[in-house]
This record gives sequence, structure tokens and C-alpha cells, in this order.
Amino acid sequence: MQLVSLCPSLTELVFALERGDDLVGVTRFCVHPAEGVAMLEKVGGTKDPDVARIVALAPDLVLMNREENRVEDAAALRAAGLRVHDSMPRTLAETAAMVRSIGDALGRAAQGEAIARDIEQRAERARRRAAAHRNRVRFAYLIWRKPWMSVSADTFASSLLELAGGENVFGARPVRYPEVTAEALGEAAPDVVFLSTEPFPFEESHADELARLTGLARERFALADGEYLSWHGSRTPDGIDYAAGLVEAARARAERGPCASA
Repeated sequence: MQLVSLCPSLTELVFALERGDDLVGVTRFCVHPAEGVAMLEKVGGTKDPDVARIVALAPDLVLMNREENRVEDAAALRAAGLRVHDSMPRTLAETAAMVRSIGDALGRAAQGEAIARDIEQRAERARRRAAAHRNRVRFAYLIWRKPWMSVSADTFASSLLELAGGENVFGARPVRYPEVTAEALGEAAPDVVFLSTEPFPFEESHADELARLTGLARERFALADGEYLSWHGSRTPDGIDYAAGLVEAARARAERGPCASA
């Protein structure tokens, strides 16, 4: 079987399913596992794949994600006669189902089942830990600067943090990735503002900037590893634990006392 993966998290999943040797093409953003992808042909990016080259590689299956990749590229690949497996999990249950589906498609049902069960078991442990606390941790999760952008409840990152005991202050926004102002962020007064390391590479200096702009105490801002919180697949089990750690750390800080304005 020959495979092309056009989504970084799915490329990582292929290796976890012990099918990495079957990959003949990946995107330039597919960086994990580093040694595994180093020598693989890069067939463009997630939003600008080289469709003609992918067709020429004649893979038996192309793995795509409906959020990372474009509908028109999937349609072009199908029109060329290629088989495409596309998915878009927004919850842990959907992620487990996706892993099982891809495991079946790659002839690795047992490996897929093991990863899916790990997701489900860790999710249940995180749910029980969160239930032990009366109050939820109010959070905002920022993914972009200029403009500032957050996430609604209809996203994978938010679902992980909510499972761990968080409450998304922008969860009810009608779009999945809403633009927010520094003023709105300050008025929402979340217990913690998570600054994701991707797609925008937030750093500590941006936390300093937002503390000045919002009037929120600097200690309310924390960097968050975007790969753990947005890569669905074989990274998800560790992502569940990582999200729980972020929320628990924010809860502990909040319980030490109220934060004064900066």
C-alpha cells in the first residue's frame, strides 16, 4: 500500500499505526516523527498541495482533514481516480472513531483500536478528576495575533480543555474561530488565558503585551503547546493529560487568591 498524508497529525498517526514505510508523500508541515518524515517527498502544503504530483505518485489512499485541507483539492484528487479518506473530529469521541477508521483503512485495526481505547480511558479519567471540583476554570484560548483570535466551544482544543474542567469564555461565539479585542478579553476576565504555540507562535512577550492591553494580571496568561491541544490522533492521549495539567495549574493559581489588575 502506498499512502500520501496531507495533514501533519495524520502523518504522525500513520507512523503510530506502523505504516510509515508506506508513505510516499507528505506536506512540508509534517514534522513528526522527525526522523521518519525527513526523507519523504514533500508534496506542497496543507492548503496548497501539488495535486498533479500526488496523482503522479498514484497512492492507494490519500489522508486529508476537512479543516486543514481544502475541499477543492479533495475533489480534484477524487476526480483523478484517487481514494481519499477525509475526517474532521471536533471531540474526543470523534477522534477515537477517526483513529479506528484509519486503522481499518490501513490494515492496522488492532493498533488503531489500542490508540482509540487509550483516548477513551484517559478521557474518562480526566472527566472524573474534573467532576471532583465544584467550580470550573474560566479560560480563553488564543490562536492568532493581528487580529487576536480565539476558539469557540465547537473546536477540538476547547473540547479538551472543557473535559479537564475548563469553561470557555468565548465558547458561545457563533463562529469557530472568533476575532476578539483586547478590551473584550479584559471584560470577560477569564481565570486564565492560554496562548497557543500554533498556528501563531505565541511567546512570553505576547503575554506581557496582552497583560498591558487587557488590564489582566500577568500571571493569568500561560503558553500552551498547540500540538498537544490541536493534533488529533496518536498525540491525543497525551494531549488529554496535558490539557488536564494546564487546567489544574490554573485552578491552583486561582485558589491561591484573586488576581489584581496589572
